[in-house]
Amino acid sequence: MEKLAKILVVVLILLVAAVPLLGQQIIAQPETIELRARMPENGGWSQEFIYGLVNVPIKLRMTSDDVVHSFALAQSSLPSVEIFPGKFSETELVFDQPGEYTFYCTRWCGANHWRMRGTIVIEGPASSDQPTSVPPLFLQLGLDLDAPHFARVIPSNRPESARASERTNALPDGLTDGENIWSKSPEALWKDLKADEDLDDQSVWDMVAWGLNQQGSSGWMGQGRELYTQNCLACHSESGRGDGVMVRDLPPMNHDKMGSEATRPPDFSDPAVLLGASPALLEGKIIRGGMGTGMPYWGNIFTSEQIRSLVLYLYSFQMELEERP
Repeated sequence: MEKLAKILVVVLILLVAAVPLLGQQIIAQPETIELRARMPENGGWSQEFIYGLVNVPIKLRMTSDDVVHSFALAQSSLPSVEIFPGKFSETELVFDQPGEYTFYCTRWCGANHWRMRGTIVIEGPASSDQPTSVPPLFLQLGLDLDAPHFARVIPSNRPESARASERTNALPDGLTDGENIWSKSPEALWKDLKADEDLDDQSVWDMVAWGLNQQGSSGWMGQGRELYTQNCLACHSESGRGDGVMVRDLPPMNHDKMGSEATRPPDFSDPAVLLGASPALLEGKIIRGGMGTGMPYWGNIFTSEQIRSLVLYLYSFQMELEERP
């Protein structure tokens, strides 16, 4: 009996010592959440909201109930995860700041694909190095995103930034002011430069292209093209004419009836459309969405750098731009 009692005491001591360690292991294990993807017409994501804590992993086990979908986390460098019918894909997420994070599908699964969005709500203490947000330029300038903005001055030939780069030493100071370029339409910038420079019209247009070309970070062209292809092409089309497969049955845009019915996107192949719009204006349209076309908002999906690359890529429908070295 005495020997059995000693054994029981040892076992109890070991259990008491093991419980905290076992608790730590249990806490460290990420919570597994099953997330099912369906076409928006069939309900979209099975969970619109997912809740978690700062620095506590969330493990997602995902599958599709119909077609191929994908899971992507907005404003993140994490690669998207493909989700196939009848199969499970897994990913693990950790957030170091509290807040609301958007997840979305990057696969065009139907006309209402853009509704495939959900929110991850993270609670907990914020770290001291949390960045402060700066309002985008279109808000600072008080731009009316819905007002017509057609250019009246159109270049006779397609502007090319490469031609202007050959005379880099002679370029005016106005083309080195990034905020000045971002806040003015190409037409307005052309008028400013034309008033100060004794050059022919086409040379000034080339300088405008060069100035826009300098506003992107390294690799902006590839990033902008990829974002456009994945998220914009189905409506705006490869040519930018606004006649993509998802909107071909809609009427062309009519500024006199804005908001009264869904319409096709604007025609980027028309120089008056893009050359009359400032980068700040296009940035605002991408962030806010709407404009009577049914365009979704992308402000909580893309990073500011991604939006910048996408804006510059749009101008490539009217100008020959190239990434700076």
